[in-house]
Amino acid sequence: MVIAIDAHRIAYMALPKAGCSTVKAALAQIDPAVALPPEPADVMQWHQIYPTRRFRPHRWEAYDHGWWRFCVVRDPLRRLLSAYVNRVVELGELRNSRKLLRGRVDLPMDPDPDFFFCNIAAYMDAASAIRHHMLPAWLFLGPDLARYDQIYRTSELAQFGRDLSARTGLRVDMRHENSSSLRLGLDDLRPDTQAALRERLAPEYLYFSGMFDNPFVTGRERACVAALRRVS
Repeated sequence: MVIAIDAHRIAYMALPKAGCSTVKAALAQIDPAVALPPEPADVMQWHQIYPTRRFRPHRWEAYDHGWWRFCVVRDPLRRLLSAYVNRVVELGELRNSRKLLRGRVDLPMDPDPDFFFCNIAAYMDAASAIRHHMLPAWLFLGPDLARYDQIYRTSELAQFGRDLSARTGLRVDMRHENSSSLRLGLDDLRPDTQAALRERLAPEYLYFSGMFDNPFVTGRERACVAALRRVS
């Protein structure tokens, strides 16, 4: 589902755990079709107003001409780690899984990050909310990033706010929504977990085509790739 602001001809495809709560809150401020909820707004209200759905080519084509199309992306590893912290640790969404509650799947409901990421496919199958936040980026953004007029990294959300204000002529208050107090990094994971994530995320880093440095690739490997590119 494309999040479209008809009044300003703005089209946005949301990527879970890539600033989408913050972006949706900003869009609601300039969308005359939205009645802003009373303060303070619960973060889930933004997702009720603008649901996040997977990319569908035929729906996106309707916004080809005369629309400003944008998305916000995030480093693939950081996105995955953030999803674990937010959905598994802070919100405890695995405790709502019917498959786990009924014993149809034999997995702990409060896994540490190493166990979770070494069994990520099983957890995604056990809980739809977990699956939604762990799916690859291209399922939400489509196969061709070149079709976007603007791509922001999550570190560039302040610039997005300025651009949105300039485009609409309206004031936009950029507030960081759904932030986590816990932090999890690559060095916090065991070597076998890192190896599993390296394999899983390799296509994601290729998809973003150099927008993010792949933390699993060594300096020597980068030098070899650069040398091959010069030869070709």
